[in-house]
Amino acid sequence: MESWQAGFLAIALGYALGSIPFGMILTRITGAGDLRSIGSGNIGATNVLRTGRKGLAAATLLLDLGKGLAAVLLVKALLPGMETLAAFAVVVGHCYPVWLRFRGGKGVATTMGVATGLAWPVGLAYALVWLAALALTRISSLAGMSAAIAAPVAAWLLGYPAYVAALTGIAVLVLWLHQANIARLRNGTEPKVGAGK
Repeated sequence: MESWQAGFLAIALGYALGSIPFGMILTRITGAGDLRSIGSGNIGATNVLRTGRKGLAAATLLLDLGKGLAAVLLVKALLPGMETLAAFAVVVGHCYPVWLRFRGGKGVATTMGVATGLAWPVGLAYALVWLAALALTRISSLAGMSAAIAAPVAAWLLGYPAYVAALTGIAVLVLWLHQANIARLRNGTEPKVGAGK
């Protein structure tokens, strides 16, 4: 197989897996409502939590993480050397799913799956930063952005320079999708996890 063909397949596989809207599927089949009309309208775990269903939010987080992990591991096994393309594509698929008119989530959980699939120490660093920032601030968006920024730094420091470019691109995408959250953080109006509606 030519390298361009392998690259195309890696991107297609990553995008296809990423575009599965687990949050929306779970809320629909359990009667929790249309996720796009709740809270931020995003399909990720944070917005699922706004339905009041903590179990659904946890399941969404794990499934969104899992699709990032699966995309990278599958491409590593089937198309070695193309995993960074799949890594970027699966996050893009989650954030811009064709099935939902390109209106998806913000990529935080999927990025953790990607980071873990590329190199488990990077995934561990991502998880630790995410959890520490969430524990300290109780602000989901800030924790997610902090972890996304930490991923390429961790890849560099832990000896995985081949993954720095892809993780940097993903971090830029995650920050871009959090523009409204950044504005609320500056204004001091960003909600905290567990705060009243």
